[in-house]
Amino acid sequence: MSDRKPLIAGNWKMHKTGIQAAAAATQLKQRVGAPGNVDVMIAPAFTALHQVAQALEGSPIALGAQNLHWEPHGAFTGEISADM
Repeated sequence: MSDRKPLIAGNWKMHKTGIQAAAAATQLKQRVGAPGNVDVMIAPAFTALHQVAQALEGSPIALGAQNLHWEPHGAFTGEISADM
């Protein structure tokens, strides 16, 4: 028997603009109550991270990123670094 708390996560892939993603996050925030038996996390596209983070402020929903290159910078076309 594990003491780990289950995680329900959604990766949005290449769906939703920043405005659409923030609206969806706001709707999810309204539907997810206080922290309970499971953790909830969403991972929108990089271009929507800031707007979704603002929409989730004050909620128990965690925010994740879909893609992260291991190098801090460089000529890696289309990649995102943690520093960015």
